[in-house]
Amino acid sequence: MEKKTPLYDIHVEEGGKIVPFAGYLLPVQYGTGVIAEHMAVRQACGLFDVSHMGEILFTGKTALDSLHHIMTNRFTDMPVGKVRYTVMCNEHGGCVDDLIVYKFGEECYLAVVNASNRDKDYAHILANLLPGTKAEDLSDNVAEIALQGPKAPEILAQLLPPESIPKGYYTAVQSADIDGMNCMISRTGYTGELGYEIFTANENAEKLWRLLRKTGEPYGLIPCGLGARDTLRLEAGMPLYGHEMDEDITPLEADLGFGVKLDKPEFIGRDALLAAGEPKRIRVGLEITGRGIVREHQPLFSGDREIGASTSGTHCPYLGKPVAMALVEREFAAPGTELEADVRGRRVACRVIPYVFYKRSK
Repeated sequence: MEKKTPLYDIHVEEGGKIVPFAGYLLPVQYGTGVIAEHMAVRQACGLFDVSHMGEILFTGKTALDSLHHIMTNRFTDMPVGKVRYTVMCNEHGGCVDDLIVYKFGEECYLAVVNASNRDKDYAHILANLLPGTKAEDLSDNVAEIALQGPKAPEILAQLLPPESIPKGYYTAVQSADIDGMNCMISRTGYTGELGYEIFTANENAEKLWRLLRKTGEPYGLIPCGLGARDTLRLEAGMPLYGHEMDEDITPLEADLGFGVKLDKPEFIGRDALLAAGEPKRIRVGLEITGRGIVREHQPLFSGDREIGASTSGTHCPYLGKPVAMALVEREFAAPGTELEADVRGRRVACRVIPYVFYKRSK
């Protein structure tokens, strides 16, 4: 049976179309529709319930060593209040999950993991912790709301003093008071837009949502669902677990090498990644030049040769055109390469382009 987030009743009240997702009942869209929600985030602001995400706390004298063993990135030079993207690999170099890590002290780190992988991730972490580290799954007690869009800083400034608002991208303020509610606020998101993610106790969730809705209304803020969250992340070229990566796709194939430090002494999967050498396939973007939309798992061809498959695809509202991401053989990954996707038995022309299809103006 699917779980309900602390905001479930509000989603019903607001007219959200509820669907099962990653073990939870969440709104896929509201009455405004996916396109309006997508455009609100690009041009004003959107509010998302992301309480289904998982939160795992690492504490102890060897917490940093455990992170370095379990995860691909390096955290030695990470100041308190910084956030860092990383991947967890299996022994074969495939992705157990991608996640972000917050540093709140020399012996205190918080990892935010994908909802669908929460139990698997926690089991993987517990099985590989070093002595002297404690890992605690906090997920059931934490609500998370994402405030995303160019108006987000103005909205948050109505509720908090400047020192309580994180300034830099991938930074966080561990404790901030919003109308008597203790919150952790990070300048992060999954939309390609300027925004924040706000963590608080479950009992604060409804009050916080209503406060943000009321404060944001003059700025054009509207509630947004899973549909817009997916079109926004795809338009921004952000990978989704189970699509651009999984236990059989390595982070290097997914072009996530910036979060993989092969010069670390060791981490789970490092030897397999080194042994594999340069990936034979790589993530690319596709501009759909023919008629149709290329969605996930569509075979890709160069002439009669099958050279890969799409991993995600849709029509992007802000760009006004369909795009896709794909894993293709490296020799076909150069921008400008002409390919065809097999969409239900019909060939649709496409062209390789950089997969960050949208970049917000600074």
